[in-house]
Amino acid sequence: MCGIVGYIGSQEAAPIVLHGLRQLEYRGYDSAGLAVIGGDGALHVRREAGKLLNLERCIEENPVAGAIGVGHTRWATHGPPSQRNAHPHSSPDGDLVVVQNGIVENFLELRNDLERAGYLFRSDTDTEVIVHLIHRHYHNGSAGDLERAVRAALHALHGPSAIVVLSTRHPDRLIAARLGNAGGVTIGYGAGEMYVASDIPAILRHTREVAFLESRQMVVVTAAGATFTDLDGAPVVKERTRIDWNPMAAEKGEFRHFMQKEIFEQGRSLTDTLRSRLDFQRHTVMLDSLNLAPDAARRLAKLTIVACGTSYYAGLVGKYYIERLARLPVEVDYASEFRYRQPLVAPDHLVLAITQSGETVDTLAALEEARAGGAFTAAIVNAIGSQAARVTDGHIYMQAGPEIGVASTKAFTASVTDLFLLAIYLGHCRGVLGDAERARIIHALSTLPGLAGQLLEEAQQSGYYQELAERYHGFFNFLYLGRGINYPIAREGALKLKEISYIHAEGYPAGEMKHGPIALVDATMPTVVVAPRDGVYDKMISQVEQV
Repeated sequence: MCGIVGYIGSQEAAPIVLHGLRQLEYRGYDSAGLAVIGGDGALHVRREAGKLLNLERCIEENPVAGAIGVGHTRWATHGPPSQRNAHPHSSPDGDLVVVQNGIVENFLELRNDLERAGYLFRSDTDTEVIVHLIHRHYHNGSAGDLERAVRAALHALHGPSAIVVLSTRHPDRLIAARLGNAGGVTIGYGAGEMYVASDIPAILRHTREVAFLESRQMVVVTAAGATFTDLDGAPVVKERTRIDWNPMAAEKGEFRHFMQKEIFEQGRSLTDTLRSRLDFQRHTVMLDSLNLAPDAARRLAKLTIVACGTSYYAGLVGKYYIERLARLPVEVDYASEFRYRQPLVAPDHLVLAITQSGETVDTLAALEEARAGGAFTAAIVNAIGSQAARVTDGHIYMQAGPEIGVASTKAFTASVTDLFLLAIYLGHCRGVLGDAERARIIHALSTLPGLAGQLLEEAQQSGYYQELAERYHGFFNFLYLGRGINYPIAREGALKLKEISYIHAEGYPAGEMKHGPIALVDATMPTVVVAPRDGVYDKMISQVEQV
């Protein structure tokens, strides 16, 4: 599963689809492909293993022309990375193709059934069972009704899937459907043309007006518009959402890569995160979209934060803020663990998800678990209109703009800032954060974007971090230490080193170093200490001396 882009209109589809797939390269992939219905009425499929550049070269050598098409970048789940396993996958007669994000959990059962019916499989993927199922239903029982055949096929699937279907027998439409949480399906509206994508950046150059598919919904997309139904065929009314992201935010510009660009965007992104949320006259925080009234905030007995990866570490920082400023007990849990451990939740609990994309499968499943227990649910989320924002009782947008880099940067600092805003809001509502203290904190918070911008500018000009990288790039193990609120920052630092450099690193509470990690510390293990001049600075210096 990975990236999907579809187009129907009057322009050539292939360049639009390829550009959209390029905007989704940040998700990672191992193969790519596209299919276009040409002027001859036939499907023209191109697939290549490896980089998107391989597919682009293939199309240069074997062009495809047509005004309707769909493309996909694949990250292997069933079947190894190869040309034969790349999407789109075709029906036996070549009249139908499918691209998919997700997993067909009953894939072997369905494949065996289809093989007994005479279907030959040309790949190792679970996706191929979907195209054969649609083909079988289309010719046996659906009387040539493609939408009906797609619904019937989806009813047979177990597990989450997001699919787009293209057929030469219905060359005026794309059909997209969503089952469970296998990533998003976004429908983009143009003038006489329409778009389908798994992520907004893929179509941001072309449109700002979008709608989103929910689980168990389907859409028929023509050049004139989109018709939504559920998987039983009942009509669904959709509201459009306007995306205000700057299209240039999804381009690298003068930077070597997206992560570098997004690091240096943090001054601006923090300004956007705080915009319209601070009332300097009344010394209050405004979080209207959270939908948590002051009396409901006062009744809260517990707050649980669920998240994955970097967002989990942001949640650990938020725990310090909220417990200190709002005096509310906070638990931080990995979403992937929360969903399976039969958590204790109640109507007087707030379960808060943190997710940049708003589509993280484990986080969405954790929210479902929280709703089942009657908790108030909310999300700190960056992607506008994403699933996490739609299924919760309230949300706080990070307002950081699209984050393309795989390793989170500006979304981390934006989510930490949102957690600080939430702590102030809860502290005010619960009557434990006085006016003078709120005024001081809000004033200090307003200086954050400028300080971040100044720090980044100095870092860029000094060359200091480049010198550090050159000094330490030959080491294979790092230890990161922090205490108090800086402990989760140390863990986040270790995660970043692992993600970006593929160097092993571990983050530990500084006070725990003597309980094991110190046995590994020697001249071959650099230790990074997060030690601002705060209330535990002296203790951190003591820890440094032990190292």
